[in-house]
Formats: sequence, structure tokens, C-alpha cells
Amino acid sequence: MRITQGFTFEAAHFLPHVPETHRCRRMHGHSYRVELTLEGPVDPVTGFVVDFFDLEAAFAPLLQRLDHHCLNEVEGLENPTAELIAIWIWDRVKPAMPMLAVVKVYETAMSFAEYSGG
Repeated sequence: MRITQGFTFEAAHFLPHVPETHRCRRMHGHSYRVELTLEGPVDPVTGFVVDFFDLEAAFAPLLQRLDHHCLNEVEGLENPTAELIAIWIWDRVKPAMPMLAVVKVYETAMSFAEYSGG
């Protein structure tokens, strides 16, 4: 069974390693959406894979570090591409949520990076 919970945050960033002429080199912002997907058996007593409230609690400290911040100033996100944000989230959520299977980070409604630990 797979379950997914979504989260949103607003943040600014710039990409320091793209060419000077690339529009993402300049500071700009996104309304990010993060989806955390967990995979595992359904507990026969609770009926849950994981309680969504537990997943929300595990992600809350990260959300606080990201929301309404400049991502380049967050330790470990000096080059905050969607791909690297997904890995950054994975590395911090996986220890608390071992059933984490996929992290998706949407920069726009049409563009996202997906990471599954490999």
C-alpha cells in the first residue's frame, strides 16, 4: 500500500551554477508543493500504513526551515534545484519515516523532481 501526503510552502531562490544569462540565475520565488509517499503494509489494528498526523509531525520542522525563506541560505541547499531539494528532504525525513518511498518537489504545477533514494 502507498499513501501520500502533500505540503506547500513559499520560498525564494536562485541557481548560482547556471549561466549568467539563465533567468533562474536571478532571485525569484515559487509556490512549492512537496509530496511524501510512504509504502508498507496496512496495520490490521489501526488500518493505517502510517498515521498522517505522524507524517505531518515528522515534516513540520523542515517545513518551518523552508517556508518563506531564501532556500540558498538553508544549510545544504546552497544550490536549491528541485532535484537537490528532494534529496535534502529525503535525507531528513527517511530516518524518522523508514517507509518513505518517494519525495516529489513541484516548482510549478507542471514541473517536479522525484526522488526515491537512489
